[in-house]
Amino acid sequence: MTDVLLAVGTRKGLFLGRRRRGNWQLGGPHFPAQAVYSLAIDTRGARPRVLAGADSAHWGPSVFHSDDLGVSWHEPARPAVTYPKDTGTSLERVWQLHPAGPAAPEVIYAGTEPGGLFRSADRGETFELVRALWEHPSRAKWVPGGGGLAVHTVVTDPRDAAAVTVAVSAAGVFRSEDGGTSWAASNKGVKAVFLPDQHPEFGQCVHKIAPDPVDHDRLYLQNHWGVYRSDDAGAHWTDIGSALPSDFGFAVAAHPHRTGVAYLFPITADIDRVPAGHRCRVFRTCDAGASWEPLDAGLPAEDHYGTVLRDALCVDDADPAGVYFGNRNGELYASADDGDTWRQLAAHLPDVLCVRAAVVG
Repeated sequence: MTDVLLAVGTRKGLFLGRRRRGNWQLGGPHFPAQAVYSLAIDTRGARPRVLAGADSAHWGPSVFHSDDLGVSWHEPARPAVTYPKDTGTSLERVWQLHPAGPAAPEVIYAGTEPGGLFRSADRGETFELVRALWEHPSRAKWVPGGGGLAVHTVVTDPRDAAAVTVAVSAAGVFRSEDGGTSWAASNKGVKAVFLPDQHPEFGQCVHKIAPDPVDHDRLYLQNHWGVYRSDDAGAHWTDIGSALPSDFGFAVAAHPHRTGVAYLFPITADIDRVPAGHRCRVFRTCDAGASWEPLDAGLPAEDHYGTVLRDALCVDDADPAGVYFGNRNGELYASADDGDTWRQLAAHLPDVLCVRAAVVG
């Protein structure tokens, strides 16, 4: 069985798991007492690089990286992500770390609070603010979501290094086709149920976006109420959530190899943030959202209340794919067969904030 690295960011540090010959070992925490809100496993180079956005209550937020799978960590002498003085603001949190596609092997994006996108051209050593998004004409009207005003999702097109899509809470989806020089709102069809005008140009509370691995114009979106699919790189969105027990949720992930396959973890409601039906179930579509099936073999059968956050559901790049999620109960689950069956890897961890996995050997 393929060797996999699993990175689990929690409210009180980073835990790293390795699967070797089918057996899991989990160790940590790294960065004890620090909240780890963002993770990336960059496998584009000769050696995998693990990046972690950790937040110390004393020292503030920082981005660390490891080139030996977590044995040692490096923090730049100067903060990797920092707002220029003329912006009049400071970094509150790094919500997302995203290695760009193969066409830009040194590029990593960081999405931050308060609502900024940063670009690194040296695999995360230094980052520069993407000015055009920060200075977007609509920015003065962006409002924070429940977790703050955050760029929490970055999607890059493997065919074109200049095509970048971001999700901002709660401003919606924005897309650039020129490497970040200009940006346009891309929210047609996505509802903002909490606004008088439910179909504004921007202002939607998008929770997560996942790209299809084969059809690169197809995206899946979990909204604050609503699950959507785009078949034109985000220009238009179609509702695909009617067959789910609830279309509220935070996380969405796409299969790493199979087109039309995506995963969700439905939540009861925005005012009752527990698993839909009090059941611990991942839902999978194999036909791009036309239908959904619950996946619960090996998951708890009794009433369950562990909420899965937007970055706490992920897939690895193995075949068959590994699927993973952690919840706010501190439980960690894994599937090695595309989600068909599950096993619990850990319990009683701190609040799980984000999960990432990749084949490393």
